[in-house]
Amino acid sequence: MRSSGSGAFASNRSLMPVDPLVVAVAAAHDAGAVLLRRARDPGSVREKGRRGDLVTDADRAAETAVLERLTLSFPNAAILAEEGGMRAGSSGERWIVDPLDGTTNFAHGYPLYCVSIGYERDGELIAGVIYAPAIDECFTARRGAGARLNGAPIRVSNVERVRDAMVCTGFQPSDFARNGPWFAAMSDRAQAVRRDGSAALDLAFVACGRFDGFWEFDLNPWDVAAGMLLVREAGGAVSQTTGEDARLDAPSILATNGRIHDEIAAVFSPSD
Repeated sequence: MRSSGSGAFASNRSLMPVDPLVVAVAAAHDAGAVLLRRARDPGSVREKGRRGDLVTDADRAAETAVLERLTLSFPNAAILAEEGGMRAGSSGERWIVDPLDGTTNFAHGYPLYCVSIGYERDGELIAGVIYAPAIDECFTARRGAGARLNGAPIRVSNVERVRDAMVCTGFQPSDFARNGPWFAAMSDRAQAVRRDGSAALDLAFVACGRFDGFWEFDLNPWDVAAGMLLVREAGGAVSQTTGEDARLDAPSILATNGRIHDEIAAVFSPSD
Protein backbone atom coordinates (compact mmCIF):
# COMPACT_ATOMS: atom_id res chain seq x y z
CA MET A 1 0.00 0.00 0.00
CA ARG A 2 1.40 3.38 -0.93
CA SER A 3 1.43 6.33 1.43
CA SER A 4 -1.04 9.14 0.74
CA GLY A 5 1.84 11.60 0.91
CA SER A 6 0.34 13.59 3.80
CA GLY A 7 2.46 14.36 6.82
CA ALA A 8 -0.54 13.39 8.91
CA PHE A 9 0.03 9.67 8.33
CA ALA A 10 2.66 7.71 10.14
CA SER A 11 3.86 5.20 7.57
CA ASN A 12 3.15 3.32 4.37
CA ARG A 13 1.67 0.53 6.45
CA SER A 14 -1.10 2.50 8.10
CA LEU A 15 -3.73 5.07 7.21
CA MET A 16 -4.42 5.83 10.87
CA PRO A 17 -3.92 9.58 11.35
CA VAL A 18 -1.19 10.61 13.77
CA ASP A 19 -2.23 12.93 16.58
CA PRO A 20 0.13 15.93 16.44
CA LEU A 21 -0.36 16.68 20.13
CA VAL A 22 0.68 13.16 21.12
CA VAL A 23 3.75 13.42 18.89
CA ALA A 24 4.63 16.86 20.26
CA VAL A 25 4.39 15.66 23.86
CA ALA A 26 6.68 12.73 23.10
CA ALA A 27 9.16 15.00 21.30
CA ALA A 28 9.15 17.50 24.17
CA HIS A 29 9.91 14.72 26.64
CA ASP A 30 12.70 13.46 24.38
CA ALA A 31 14.28 16.90 24.45
CA GLY A 32 13.61 17.31 28.15
CA ALA A 33 15.53 14.11 28.87
CA VAL A 34 18.47 15.50 26.89
CA LEU A 35 18.38 18.73 28.87
CA LEU A 36 18.24 16.98 32.23
CA ARG A 37 21.21 14.82 31.31
CA ARG A 38 23.17 17.92 30.36
CA ALA A 39 21.96 20.16 33.17
CA ARG A 40 25.18 19.87 35.17
CA ASP A 41 27.34 20.26 32.08
CA PRO A 42 25.66 22.28 29.30
CA GLY A 43 28.80 22.15 27.17
CA SER A 44 29.91 25.13 25.13
CA VAL A 45 28.06 28.33 26.08
CA ARG A 46 28.30 31.32 23.79
CA GLU A 47 26.41 34.45 22.83
CA LYS A 48 24.59 34.32 19.50
CA GLY A 49 24.57 38.04 18.93
CA ARG A 50 23.51 40.55 21.55
CA ARG A 51 24.66 40.29 25.15
CA GLY A 52 22.71 37.73 27.17
CA ASP A 53 21.33 35.81 24.15
CA LEU A 54 23.00 32.45 24.76
CA VAL A 55 23.18 29.13 22.96
CA THR A 56 24.67 25.92 24.33
CA ASP A 57 25.51 22.47 23.04
CA ALA A 58 22.41 21.33 24.94
CA ASP A 59 20.16 23.55 22.77
CA ARG A 60 21.40 21.82 19.66
CA ALA A 61 21.21 18.31 21.12
CA ALA A 62 17.65 18.93 22.33
CA GLU A 63 16.63 20.24 18.90
CA THR A 64 18.04 17.14 17.23
CA ALA A 65 15.96 14.95 19.55
CA VAL A 66 12.79 16.92 18.79
CA LEU A 67 13.26 16.94 15.03
CA GLU A 68 13.99 13.22 14.87
CA ARG A 69 10.60 12.52 16.43
CA LEU A 70 8.67 15.09 14.41
CA THR A 71 10.10 14.16 11.02
CA LEU A 72 9.49 10.47 11.63
CA SER A 73 5.77 11.03 12.21
CA PHE A 74 5.26 14.03 9.88
CA PRO A 75 7.78 13.64 7.07
CA ASN A 76 6.13 16.24 4.82
CA ALA A 77 5.60 18.99 7.38
CA ALA A 78 7.61 22.21 7.29
CA ILE A 79 9.83 22.99 10.26
CA LEU A 80 10.83 26.30 11.81
CA ALA A 81 13.26 25.69 14.68
CA GLU A 82 15.42 28.15 16.58
CA GLU A 83 18.80 26.49 16.18
CA GLY A 84 18.64 26.12 12.43
CA GLY A 85 16.57 22.99 11.90
CA MET A 86 14.44 24.52 9.15
CA ARG A 87 12.92 22.97 6.05
CA ALA A 88 10.11 23.53 3.61
CA GLY A 89 7.10 21.22 3.62
CA SER A 90 4.48 19.98 1.21
CA SER A 91 1.50 19.14 3.41
CA GLY A 92 0.27 22.52 4.72
CA GLU A 93 1.61 21.60 8.16
CA ARG A 94 4.39 23.30 10.12
CA TRP A 95 6.19 22.59 13.36
CA ILE A 96 7.52 25.61 15.28
CA VAL A 97 10.18 24.53 17.77
CA ASP A 98 12.21 26.08 20.54
CA PRO A 99 14.29 23.22 21.96
CA LEU A 100 15.40 25.26 24.98
CA ASP A 101 13.62 28.46 25.93
CA GLY A 102 15.38 30.06 28.87
CA THR A 103 18.93 29.11 27.88
CA THR A 104 20.51 31.58 30.30
CA ASN A 105 18.49 30.06 33.14
CA PHE A 106 19.58 26.59 32.05
CA ALA A 107 23.24 27.59 31.83
CA HIS A 108 23.13 28.89 35.40
CA GLY A 109 21.18 25.98 36.88
CA TYR A 110 17.99 28.02 37.35
CA PRO A 111 15.12 25.56 36.78
CA LEU A 112 12.76 27.79 34.76
CA TYR A 113 13.51 26.64 31.23
CA CYS A 114 11.46 24.59 28.81
CA VAL A 115 10.91 22.95 25.45
CA SER A 116 8.24 24.63 23.32
CA ILE A 117 6.59 22.99 20.29
CA GLY A 118 3.73 24.39 18.24
CA TYR A 119 1.91 22.70 15.36
CA GLU A 120 0.21 24.65 12.56
CA ARG A 121 -2.07 23.43 9.82
CA ASP A 122 -2.81 25.77 6.93
CA GLY A 123 -1.52 28.70 8.97
CA GLU A 124 -3.68 27.98 12.02
CA LEU A 125 -2.27 26.86 15.38
CA ILE A 126 -3.76 23.47 16.19
CA ALA A 127 -1.65 22.05 19.03
CA GLY A 128 1.02 23.19 21.43
CA VAL A 129 3.24 21.78 24.14
CA ILE A 130 5.47 23.50 26.69
CA TYR A 131 7.48 21.10 28.85
CA ALA A 132 9.61 22.25 31.78
CA PRO A 133 11.73 19.19 32.60
CA ALA A 134 13.41 20.50 35.75
CA ILE A 135 10.02 20.92 37.44
CA ASP A 136 8.32 18.12 35.45
CA GLU A 137 5.42 20.24 34.21
CA CYS A 138 3.94 19.58 30.79
CA PHE A 139 1.45 22.13 29.45
CA THR A 140 -0.64 21.07 26.47
CA ALA A 141 -3.30 22.70 24.32
CA ARG A 142 -5.43 21.55 21.45
CA ARG A 143 -7.45 24.03 19.41
CA GLY A 144 -11.04 24.00 20.60
CA ALA A 145 -10.35 21.46 23.37
CA GLY A 146 -8.84 23.53 26.17
CA ALA A 147 -5.48 23.55 27.92
CA ARG A 148 -3.98 21.18 30.47
CA LEU A 149 -1.10 20.86 32.91
CA ASN A 150 0.11 17.29 33.42
CA GLY A 151 -3.26 16.13 32.13
CA ALA A 152 -5.46 18.28 34.38
CA PRO A 153 -7.51 21.15 32.88
CA ILE A 154 -6.24 24.66 33.55
CA ARG A 155 -7.78 28.12 33.35
CA VAL A 156 -6.51 31.67 33.53
CA SER A 157 -6.93 33.63 36.77
CA ASN A 158 -10.00 35.54 37.91
CA VAL A 159 -8.13 38.74 38.82
CA GLU A 160 -10.19 41.74 37.73
CA ARG A 161 -7.82 44.69 38.23
CA VAL A 162 -4.17 45.34 37.42
CA ARG A 163 -3.63 46.62 40.96
CA ASP A 164 -4.34 43.06 42.18
CA ALA A 165 -2.34 41.35 39.44
CA MET A 166 1.07 39.71 39.25
CA VAL A 167 2.41 40.26 35.75
CA CYS A 168 5.60 39.27 33.99
CA THR A 169 7.89 40.46 31.22
CA GLY A 170 11.21 39.59 29.66
CA PHE A 171 14.08 41.41 28.00
CA GLN A 172 17.80 41.09 27.39
CA PRO A 173 20.12 43.40 29.37
CA SER A 174 20.81 45.35 26.19
CA ASP A 175 17.06 46.04 25.82
CA PHE A 176 16.55 47.61 29.25
CA ALA A 177 16.53 51.14 27.86
CA ARG A 178 13.48 50.20 25.79
CA ASN A 179 11.57 48.06 28.26
CA GLY A 180 12.69 49.68 31.51
CA PRO A 181 10.09 52.47 31.33
CA TRP A 182 7.31 49.91 30.74
CA PHE A 183 8.62 47.81 33.63
CA ALA A 184 8.46 50.90 35.84
CA ALA A 185 5.00 51.84 34.58
CA MET A 186 3.63 48.37 35.32
CA SER A 187 5.39 48.32 38.69
CA ASP A 188 3.47 51.48 39.59
CA ARG A 189 0.17 49.80 38.70
CA ALA A 190 0.42 46.07 39.41
CA GLN A 191 0.72 44.20 42.66
CA ALA A 192 3.96 42.61 41.44
CA VAL A 193 6.10 42.39 38.29
CA ARG A 194 8.42 39.49 37.55
CA ARG A 195 11.13 38.74 34.98
CA ASP A 196 11.74 34.99 34.86
CA GLY A 197 13.71 34.57 31.63
CA SER A 198 11.53 32.20 29.58
CA ALA A 199 8.80 33.70 27.42
CA ALA A 200 7.25 30.32 26.67
CA LEU A 201 6.96 29.44 30.36
CA ASP A 202 5.65 32.92 31.14
CA LEU A 203 2.81 32.28 28.70
CA ALA A 204 2.17 28.86 30.20
CA PHE A 205 2.04 30.45 33.66
CA VAL A 206 -0.56 32.94 32.41
CA ALA A 207 -2.57 30.00 31.07
CA CYS A 208 -2.61 28.27 34.45
CA GLY A 209 -3.26 31.41 36.49
CA ARG A 210 0.14 31.90 38.13
CA PHE A 211 0.61 35.15 36.24
CA ASP A 212 -2.28 37.40 35.33
CA GLY A 213 -0.50 39.01 32.40
CA PHE A 214 2.69 38.97 30.34
CA TRP A 215 4.23 41.29 27.76
CA GLU A 216 7.42 41.28 25.75
CA PHE A 217 8.93 42.80 22.61
CA ASP A 218 10.87 41.34 19.68
CA LEU A 219 10.15 37.67 20.25
CA ASN A 220 10.35 34.99 17.57
CA PRO A 221 7.62 32.59 16.42
CA TRP A 222 9.22 29.68 18.31
CA ASP A 223 9.04 31.69 21.56
CA VAL A 224 5.28 32.23 21.39
CA ALA A 225 3.55 29.67 19.13
CA ALA A 226 2.66 27.07 21.75
CA GLY A 227 2.11 29.64 24.49
CA MET A 228 -0.34 31.72 22.48
CA LEU A 229 -2.52 28.68 21.93
CA LEU A 230 -2.26 27.70 25.60
CA VAL A 231 -3.44 31.11 26.81
CA ARG A 232 -6.36 31.22 24.39
CA GLU A 233 -7.47 27.68 25.16
CA ALA A 234 -7.26 28.45 28.89
CA GLY A 235 -9.70 31.33 28.41
CA GLY A 236 -7.24 34.21 28.16
CA ALA A 237 -6.59 36.92 25.61
CA VAL A 238 -3.58 37.50 23.35
CA SER A 239 -2.77 40.58 21.26
CA GLN A 240 0.11 42.91 20.54
CA THR A 241 0.83 45.50 23.23
CA THR A 242 -0.90 48.02 20.97
CA GLY A 243 -4.08 45.96 21.09
CA GLU A 244 -3.69 44.89 17.46
CA ASP A 245 -4.22 41.24 16.56
CA ALA A 246 -1.49 38.88 17.69
CA ARG A 247 0.77 37.32 15.07
CA LEU A 248 3.66 34.93 15.34
CA ASP A 249 5.89 37.53 13.68
CA ALA A 250 4.48 40.56 15.50
CA PRO A 251 6.88 43.01 17.18
CA SER A 252 5.24 42.54 20.59
CA ILE A 253 2.92 40.29 22.55
CA LEU A 254 0.49 40.90 25.39
CA ALA A 255 -1.18 37.88 27.00
CA THR A 256 -3.54 38.15 29.95
CA ASN A 257 -6.44 36.49 31.71
CA GLY A 258 -8.70 38.64 29.52
CA ARG A 259 -10.18 40.54 32.43
CA ILE A 260 -7.28 42.98 32.71
CA HIS A 261 -6.30 42.98 29.04
CA ASP A 262 -7.71 46.37 28.08
CA GLU A 263 -6.34 47.98 31.23
CA ILE A 264 -2.81 46.79 30.47
CA ALA A 265 -3.06 47.61 26.77
CA ALA A 266 -4.01 51.16 27.76
CA VAL A 267 -0.69 51.51 29.56
CA PHE A 268 1.12 50.86 26.27
CA SER A 269 -1.24 53.02 24.20
CA PRO A 270 -2.06 55.99 26.44
CA SER A 271 -4.62 58.45 25.14
CA ASP A 272 -3.42 61.94 24.23
